[in-house]
Amino acid sequence: MGKCSSSSCGSKKGGSCGSADENVAKQNLAINTSLGKIKHKILVMSGKGGVGKSTVSTNLALGLANRGYKVGLMDVDLHGPDICRMLNLTDSLQAVKEKFDLVPPMQYGDNLKVISLEYMMENRDDPIIWRGPLKIQAIRQFIADMDWGDLDYLIIDSPPGTGDEPLTVASTIKDAHALVVTTPQQVALADVRKSLNFCKHVKMNVVGLVENMSGLVCPHCANTVEIFKSGGGEETAKAFAIPFLGKIPVDPSVVTGGDDGKPYLASTVDSPAVHAFNELVNRVEKSMAAKPTLQTIGGCACGDTCNPATCSC
Repeated sequence: MGKCSSSSCGSKKGGSCGSADENVAKQNLAINTSLGKIKHKILVMSGKGGVGKSTVSTNLALGLANRGYKVGLMDVDLHGPDICRMLNLTDSLQAVKEKFDLVPPMQYGDNLKVISLEYMMENRDDPIIWRGPLKIQAIRQFIADMDWGDLDYLIIDSPPGTGDEPLTVASTIKDAHALVVTTPQQVALADVRKSLNFCKHVKMNVVGLVENMSGLVCPHCANTVEIFKSGGGEETAKAFAIPFLGKIPVDPSVVTGGDDGKPYLASTVDSPAVHAFNELVNRVEKSMAAKPTLQTIGGCACGDTCNPATCSC
């Protein structure tokens, strides 16, 4: 991505790419410029794996795009990126022949831009064996080197836990808001409480909590079977005094749609899960419309009151 990379650039003695400090300053400026064109940033988090975080991220992004918003979807789950497959995006950066200063994201429909590490890989089944510094640099480049343009929303799909990836997003995009995904069982709720305390620690505002896989709606009798229990997410949201964004029931069609690259909100399927996803989009849309757009961005010399629309640092 770009002319410099973490493996070839950053020597303190300088070189063809300049000094390390100079490169960091240039990247910070590029990050500030990129983020200054994006109104709302939402980090989708989960305390543990397997709770449907990528499904929520994808359908939230699609739901907003379907309403006419300009949306970016950034997959920072570097070790297990799924977004490309869920949207059936097969583009490869190696296949892009044009010369460019900024990397063009993949395009899904008219209103959705997507970036994932799989876009950069020759073989998408190769493992990513990276330590923290490389992951941090990759995420920063996803912001600095991508031609996101003007966006209403940037949805960021993160890996489970509170490690390098969400911490990098929190420190780089200071005005990001968290949307936390859980399932109803107590093990998942114990982990999600750690995610919520992470948000407190890094001073990240929380849009709300969504309870995924909340009951199975029988396709024959329409009764709901609570296979993973129900209601734990709402109780946790009350305990932390954050908005509860709703329950999304288990639906086999959701899995099929993700595997086939046809997510729910990109289809015409009508089901309780579709209505739940649409209600989630409604609540996020209303919540973010009420948020101020003043931005605090990592690396900016102005500190905590930096507004990229007027900042010249």
